[in-house]
Amino acid sequence: MTAVRQDAWSTEDDLILAEVTLRHIREGSTQLAAFEEVGEKIGRTSAACGFRWNSCVRKKYESAISNAKAQRQKRSYLRKQPALLGPQVAALSTLDTEENLYKADGISEDSLSIDAVIRFLRQWKGTVQENGRQLKMLEKELREKEDELHELRCENDRLSKEVNEVQTDYRVVNDDYKALIQIMDRARRLAFLTEEEEELKTRFKMDANGNLERIE
Repeated sequence: MTAVRQDAWSTEDDLILAEVTLRHIREGSTQLAAFEEVGEKIGRTSAACGFRWNSCVRKKYESAISNAKAQRQKRSYLRKQPALLGPQVAALSTLDTEENLYKADGISEDSLSIDAVIRFLRQWKGTVQENGRQLKMLEKELREKEDELHELRCENDRLSKEVNEVQTDYRVVNDDYKALIQIMDRARRLAFLTEEEEELKTRFKMDANGNLERIE
């Protein structure tokens, strides 16, 4: 009777190791994270899980590893698409669930992926066309706003010019008014002096001795 080591790997342990590692590959995680998760589930160290994977289990799942890497690349590509394609990307990502990665209703994984990509591209085309129409409308509105802005700037320049002209006219009128007030003031002073001189001439006269005598 052959003795079984207490720490020997069972078929179930190998299956858990394969499933978890493949999932981490598909999701773009690291194998080290997968080994740590497996170690917690089956009570082994991550180093032991890594050694078991590389030495025994990996060889049995070469095809599954290639598929997982392809799915990881596709997911990475979809995440890098522009934000405007978000709804389409989300719809395609929904098709890329773990259940749809296996054969269903006689449709292979490759054919399902091609159908999903075709639907995605059609939706993408419709979205791009719609965005193109919206872009043209926005460009038209932008041109209209630019024309309105140009008209408003011209109107502002015209009003500013008129204000400057009014201010100039006001300064001229104000200067003329001040000059007129000064002229009128000097005229009043001259008139007052003339009246005083006339009064002096009529009220006084000089006698034969050179003295002024007042005339009553």
